[in-house]
Amino acid sequence: MSAQIHAKVFSQRSVALIALSIATALPIVWASAANAVSLRVKLACSRDYYALCSKFASDSPETRQCMRAAGEKLSPRCINALVQAGEVTQAEVSHRAAQLR
Repeated sequence: MSAQIHAKVFSQRSVALIALSIATALPIVWASAANAVSLRVKLACSRDYYALCSKFASDSPETRQCMRAAGEKLSPRCINALVQAGEVTQAEVSHRAAQLR
């Protein structure tokens, strides 16, 4: 095999490996971005997080579960930020509040 052909085959394999690596990594990056909590929510809920759920990593699914379970204990500031971020609906907040009465 000539040097030019060998270089071309090597180059094609390299491009294929790079493309495969990118294709494999993108869903992981997208999933991380989808699970990220906005800075606004982090700031509004930081006291709630430290008081109720700090044993979990801040952007983990466990923290989301913990905060959801602690719903009635969350501060109004945190709840408002969660509603505005679309993490919870106002209807759900109202429904849970009505259940506590």
